[in-house]
Amino acid sequence: MSDYELAHAYDTVNLHRRDGAAKIELNRPEALNAWNRQFGYDLLDAVRAVADDDEVRAVLVTGAGRGFSSGADLKEMGAADDRTPDGHPDVRTTLTERYHPIITGIRRMPKPVVAAVNGPAVGIGCSLALACDLIVAKASAYFLLAFVNIGLVPDGGSSVFLPARAGHSRAFEMAMLGERVPAEQAERWNLINRVWPDEDFEARTEELVERLAAGPTRSYAGTKRQLNNRIYWGMDEQLELEADVQQEMAASRDFVEGVMAFVEKRDARFAGS
Repeated sequence: MSDYELAHAYDTVNLHRRDGAAKIELNRPEALNAWNRQFGYDLLDAVRAVADDDEVRAVLVTGAGRGFSSGADLKEMGAADDRTPDGHPDVRTTLTERYHPIITGIRRMPKPVVAAVNGPAVGIGCSLALACDLIVAKASAYFLLAFVNIGLVPDGGSSVFLPARAGHSRAFEMAMLGERVPAEQAERWNLINRVWPDEDFEARTEELVERLAAGPTRSYAGTKRQLNNRIYWGMDEQLELEADVQQEMAASRDFVEGVMAFVEKRDARFAGS
């Protein structure tokens, strides 16, 4: 997609334009596009910018480098200015003020949004992909709800989108087992729409976005309104529940152990508390 022109370079996100298409490129490749505070602000601004631009008729979300997004940056989680009065990471504020507007902005954007998953889509990165209208993936990519592996619960809307896409059985499996789901398996589960060989991925994705950008934009917007109302009618309430439960988990001993185990590259020893 080299003929896209850079429209705006944020610190952690690049916004590209080409005719009626926009590409939001997650741009922390050195951290596999992990989400930190600045990333949340930049991605939210980019989502709002393309949503408000009537000349943009289709949006592509993808990652720079070898990954889509590895999820929350645990190295920055719980910084001094992101803690509750009792000293726990203030994940609720992060979710409700920064992450939820990104997710709802994509879902309510009156134009199609395609997630081009070019590598690992993990945690909130997986949630971001699931929030999009269409998901295409490289054959080498995978999806992982890794929250349980550090004692947390799904957030970013994944408890809404995952059962809607793949059903309750797969939702429980991904959320509770915390195992990688390779792209081809994700397609079989109806979690995503297309899997393309790595060498064809860029060209096939470009064809799809061009098709959507040249299509009946108002029809797409109407379809999104219909399906949002039918499938995601309780989204706002569920996002609030996710934030509440996640804040409970952030105060647990299992979460502390999960993060320590991750940092120390060892298996977590959860105590159930």
